[in-house]
This record gives sequence, C-alpha cells and structure tokens, in this order.
Amino acid sequence: MNLLDLAKRRKTVRKFKKEVPSVEDIKYAISVAKEAPSGKNDQPWFFVLISSEKDKERIREICERGEKEFYEKSKGDLREWLEKMGFTWKKPFLSEAPYLLFVYSYVKSPFSRESVWLSIGYLLLALEEKGLGTVTYTPTNIREVSSYVGLPKEYRLEVILPIGHPDDPKPKYERKDLNNILKIL
Repeated sequence: MNLLDLAKRRKTVRKFKKEVPSVEDIKYAISVAKEAPSGKNDQPWFFVLISSEKDKERIREICERGEKEFYEKSKGDLREWLEKMGFTWKKPFLSEAPYLLFVYSYVKSPFSRESVWLSIGYLLLALEEKGLGTVTYTPTNIREVSSYVGLPKEYRLEVILPIGHPDDPKPKYERKDLNNILKIL
C-alpha cells in the first residue's frame, strides 16, 4: 500500500478490540517516528508505553477530572461543537485501549514541539500500516497527568495515543478538496 492510500484509510479511533497488539508493532511505529526531521537534528522526542491496567485506570481518572472542569467551562462555538459531536468529559478509551503511548518533547531543543508533531504524523501512518488505530488525545491537565509518569520538567507531554486494534465503526471525517487548500503561484 502506498503512503497516500495509508493516509486516506487512517482515521481517529476511540474504541478498541480486547485483543492486545504485538509490542513489536508499536516499537516499529516508534522506529518510523524517530526518522522524522527535527530542528538542529536534536530529535527531541521521548516515548513512554503503558500497558498496566492499574496505571491506565489511574491516568483515566486524572484526565477525566481535568476534562470535566474543561467541559463545564466551555461555551460558545466550542461548546456547541462538542455537543453536536457527542463528546463528553468521559474518556473510556484511556483504560480500554491495550496500550497508552505518551509522547513528550524536550523543551530545551529548538522547535521541539514542531519536530515532535512531525514524528507523531509518521507514527500515525506506521500504526495504520500495522492495522492499529489511535486518537491523538491531549489532556487539559497536562502537568498533572505528566507528573504521574515522572519525567523531568524539561519534557512536555504533547499527546497520549491510546493504541489497539480498531473497533470503531464510525467513518473517517471528510477531508477538504485539494483545490480548496492549495494555491499555485
């Protein structure tokens, strides 16, 4: 399968089968991610893979506490969109996915955030190649969640990727037409 086909097939997944994927498939995806370009070639990414049921439950509790506060405070267009899409502060995918992959950036590196998000893009396509699904979830209470893992303060949590075999029937959201997003001069 070529890269465009992988990208067209990849969708956000919030529901997972019970079957536990091979950790080798996740290591493969991280191996792909580490090949992304980075500012000054610092390669400012760091990954933490969590499979412990106890840890996943605790992480979900911490995240949902922050999400509940966020949802209570949201208003206007954001609130309407959240309600229209059926999103709530509850995040069952954090404990139901076989794995949680925490992706961090080293804040002292130049362009660390941009570099890490490039690597995340690579990672998403590599997971798709292996038949795995995920959602890019960034908790509203990043510091509290990150302190649970215990990395030094020089690392910023960018995203949590719940990873597993997809069991989410909803279709991929439609993408804009190329003619609407490209101007050739």
